[in-house]
Amino acid sequence: MEMRELGTQGLVVSAIGYGAMGISSFYGAGDAEGGAEAIRRAHDLGVTLFDTAEMYGWGENEQVVGKAVAGFRDEIVLATKFGVTREFGTDSRPEHIHEVCDHSLRRLGVDRIDLFYQHRVDPDVPIEEVAGAVGELVEAGKVQYFGLSEAGPETVRKAHGVLAVSALQTEYSLFERDAERVFPVLRELGIGFVAYSPLGRGFLTGAAKPAADYDASDMRSFDPRWQPGNFEKNVEATRALAGLAEGKGATVSQLALAWLLTRGPQIVPIPGSRKPGRVAENTAAADLFLTEDDLERIDQILPHGGFGARYVDSMLPTWT
Repeated sequence: MEMRELGTQGLVVSAIGYGAMGISSFYGAGDAEGGAEAIRRAHDLGVTLFDTAEMYGWGENEQVVGKAVAGFRDEIVLATKFGVTREFGTDSRPEHIHEVCDHSLRRLGVDRIDLFYQHRVDPDVPIEEVAGAVGELVEAGKVQYFGLSEAGPETVRKAHGVLAVSALQTEYSLFERDAERVFPVLRELGIGFVAYSPLGRGFLTGAAKPAADYDASDMRSFDPRWQPGNFEKNVEATRALAGLAEGKGATVSQLALAWLLTRGPQIVPIPGSRKPGRVAENTAAADLFLTEDDLERIDQILPHGGFGARYVDSMLPTWT
């Protein structure tokens, strides 16, 4: 698989990574066994970036990922995150960052976290203090690279001024384009971009169901894009994309991921799945070539992204 550089500090990963969140949380009942099998399949197919977080099952996800990659740990990049509380608030106090790091190292069964993200910006802790704390972990050999998630241009600049930021992770897909307004700063500073939910939380697989058909533990049951009115418009757009993909011998998921790869050489999507077959489908998108005509047609189908916000208002991150 093609390799891409995140940042200018030497972090090199596969063009398509793997996001482990759905193994343990937010998409109904977890499936540790299926998730572990999917992780191993991803590695077999050349994926080298594996993404988890403390808050995904509050340690459960890190344990699943750590055990699944144990046999090839030195061949991959392990990313995890700090800074979200069990009440879905924020806590990026330096002492807490150190504590989370030690817990994550233990759960992952490793002696180094390759990429350590601040999961959400903490309005109560200056980002310079956050970067300084991660810098201490880098000096101690516990962390190799620093990342941010859902941060705006000003925050990225301030953090990068203290400790080089290798990657910003934010939701980005054919359905969600807001992250593009941060791209000029990332290009200026030489920072990579990791796209989470690159398949629109599964909508761009072509298998979406109305919100009412999902269990209450599944975030799609309340995601605005699945609600009546938005749902039908998004289904129509996905069908049009699927028609374009079919003409290229591809699936709509592969088309969506290939589109992301055209947005810039510093962009790496991290689709997730509990199914090895779906992982194989996703990784094959790295070999799908889109022509200028294809890109123009995609822009005609979804000129401004999908219909409906990506979160309910109370969950929307505030970028500064």
